Amino acid sequence: MITGTSRLLARGGRRVAVSCVALLTGACAAPPAYDVLLTGGTVVDGTGAAAVVADVAIAGDSIVAIGPALNARGAKTVVDVRGHVVAPGFWDNHAHLVTLDSHPLAENFIRQGITTILAPQHSQDQPFPLDAYMARVRMAPNVGLFSGHTWIRKRVMGLANRAPTPAELVWMTALVDSSMQQGALGLATGLEYTPAAYAEPPEIVALARAAAAYGGVYVTHMRDEGAGVLTSVQQTLDVGKAAGIPVQINHLKVTGAAQWGWSTRILALLDSAAAAGTAVAFDVYPYEAYSTYSDLMFPAWALADGPAAFAQRVADGATRARLVREMRALFPRQTGPGPETIRFREVTAHPELAGRTLADYLDTLGQPRTVEAAVEALIALQLEGGFIGVFTGMDEGDIERFIRHPRAMFETDGDLVTPGIGYPHPRSYGSFPRVLSRYVRERRTLTLLEAVRRMTQMPAAWLAQGDRGTLAPGMAADVVVFHPDSIADRAQYTDPHHYADGVVHVLVNGTFVLRAGVMTGALPGRFLPRRRPSAKPAGRASVGSPPASPPSAVSR
Repeated sequence: MITGTSRLLARGGRRVAVSCVALLTGACAAPPAYDVLLTGGTVVDGTGAAAVVADVAIAGDSIVAIGPALNARGAKTVVDVRGHVVAPGFWDNHAHLVTLDSHPLAENFIRQGITTILAPQHSQDQPFPLDAYMARVRMAPNVGLFSGHTWIRKRVMGLANRAPTPAELVWMTALVDSSMQQGALGLATGLEYTPAAYAEPPEIVALARAAAAYGGVYVTHMRDEGAGVLTSVQQTLDVGKAAGIPVQINHLKVTGAAQWGWSTRILALLDSAAAAGTAVAFDVYPYEAYSTYSDLMFPAWALADGPAAFAQRVADGATRARLVREMRALFPRQTGPGPETIRFREVTAHPELAGRTLADYLDTLGQPRTVEAAVEALIALQLEGGFIGVFTGMDEGDIERFIRHPRAMFETDGDLVTPGIGYPHPRSYGSFPRVLSRYVRERRTLTLLEAVRRMTQMPAAWLAQGDRGTLAPGMAADVVVFHPDSIADRAQYTDPHHYADGVVHVLVNGTFVLRAGVMTGALPGRFLPRRRPSAKPAGRASVGSPPASPPSAVSR
């Protein structure tokens, strides 16, 4: 415990709280100058250590003292948090923040207790230049950004289904290099989506090496999370080994009823790789349904070169017959056994379908609820612009097995949402409270101490953010206060727009962004710096321009 007037001294790049007794001779006359004092809470510090009842004192953006009965005299704000857990703010390992500049409060994340969000943008457009974006945007949570492979490939090659030429690969590598110099934490791939699905391992290894040179990590939405998931896991591990880069698998899952139970084999692969020296981690979200584009229900070759090319293929009798045949086989490998397992979120040509299932849509068409009819409907919808859906495709046994594994961290895979607008997956509102209610309080899959560690210290350490992720003097004051008996998710698949219960206060860098359940409007978040050691020679020039004129921008 640190008592007395505290000063924050720079030491090895970290601010360390030092008591006045260590700095002055004699006793301190002045009381401690705390900006915020949280009193009487149950402190779960993120390390996995036993909880203790203590006060937590904050000055500026840092924690300066933790201990029983700290002197409240002189504290600007004193908040009684007896009966509540005081923990480090939660880390969301993967979310979609493409509208961060228009949703800077990130309320649906903050109300889950999330104070730091990682935005790999593996299948979405990456802000560029990153440094200019980070200088401009202000937000409530902390944010970490990555160099996105899909954006890079589209910028250089459009939607072409082929390997890059040597010149194109040089350009793509230069964009990764430039993004890393501007502050990216690593390389992110979304290999299940076009055009990233057309990338072969040598392309990924080359780009990952560029990120590895700066101490980055490789984060991936794997090529296949269904029938080919084992091959995809091995390919991911091979990329890490060949590029010499730590590997993190986002939203590890087994999709499709035909593959349920394969989590045991996946975890064996990861454990074997870790035992052989590969730095590997993964994260999960606690739901049996995932959400993505309708593209996932089509073989990748069918969508190459964009919508016009897709329409031409569908119009050709022989090609359409091949497409239908492959889609019928693909259906149970990607989702559940029938059309009732696909729920529409956003439908380009039919906004009235939001919230309804593909089975409902077949009913309106007078078609049977069969996979054969579902495939025909999917093709028709794709020709009209496609959709974003919620696909029920995972098994509870696999989910729990992943959560229990010691390498598991957590994420939302969520979106920035506006209450009442659209039809988001409930994970955008409830992933972290759901872990704490369903898998800690109800099922006892994890202890509270272990769950908090997976949400805080573990991801901070993985990204070498040594000043965050735990409650201790000298650490950044990212703090969540929640009620352990009432924290719970409230969003449902059929009724998603409900904030979670039980999160009372949230502070980011020492500033309340949620106080007594009310958003304050403060924007104290920071973009995370990359802190892993760099292998790049000092002074290397930024490379952000192509060797030739780029193709026209393609966006989805």
